[in-house]
Amino acid sequence: MSRRPGNPSRRLVDGGSLPFVGTIHSKTRSSPLLTIGLVVGAMLLVGFCYRQAGGSRNNLEAVSRVEGSTSCTVEVQRAIPILKKAYGDSMHKVLHVGPDTCSVVSKLLKEEDTEAWGVEPYDLDDVGASCKSLVRKGIVRAADIKFPLPYRAKSFSLVIVSDALDYLSPRYLNRTLPELARVSIDGVVIFAGYPGRQKAKDSELPKFGRPAKLRSSSWWIRYFVQTSLDENEAVVKKFDQAATKRSYRPACQVFHLKSYS
Repeated sequence: MSRRPGNPSRRLVDGGSLPFVGTIHSKTRSSPLLTIGLVVGAMLLVGFCYRQAGGSRNNLEAVSRVEGSTSCTVEVQRAIPILKKAYGDSMHKVLHVGPDTCSVVSKLLKEEDTEAWGVEPYDLDDVGASCKSLVRKGIVRAADIKFPLPYRAKSFSLVIVSDALDYLSPRYLNRTLPELARVSIDGVVIFAGYPGRQKAKDSELPKFGRPAKLRSSSWWIRYFVQTSLDENEAVVKKFDQAATKRSYRPACQVFHLKSYS
């Protein structure tokens, strides 16, 4: 499954996205200047959306916001420098769990002194060549996260999960979240969506099995207490300090949990 944001420029020049474009174009096929003008106008509109999304920041962030939704998997990639400041050596051996995990793993592997693995909760049928390479090497695998993860206890220094827990009912969260803590040494980082923000398109719902259940921060905090998972206050402080220094504002909720002792 691929959940990467689409190309905004392609959507903006498509007659289905801007109904009046198709009408004008059909009546003036003999006017190349009008066609060129429409294309240039669409490009300028994309550029404006990009600047509104942060301009000099990561391209992925801009595309995500143009699409009208927030991908927390994209947000993980943006947050890697902040996470490295907050966790230090704990970023040495990382497991990412979530859709499009190949993109996160690929970026982590480019970081100095960082090993990374990934678990794709849904399927790996529709992936590119680079992702297939990671699968062949055993770095990325597909696994149903509602069941025990195929790793020994404390296999990874840090576990990061995104765009996955939002689709689990409390019944399965009770199984999955303790599993994430079990296989980690120094903690679990959760990237969860904010209530009111779109998470999955209708065409993707069959793969997820259910719409996303976007929960408030107070809901999550109560849940952590009920499941005996403590927030790592020291890391929270470091993360916030690093984020402030870099003018980073996460588009998703970020929680830092301690591993089981």
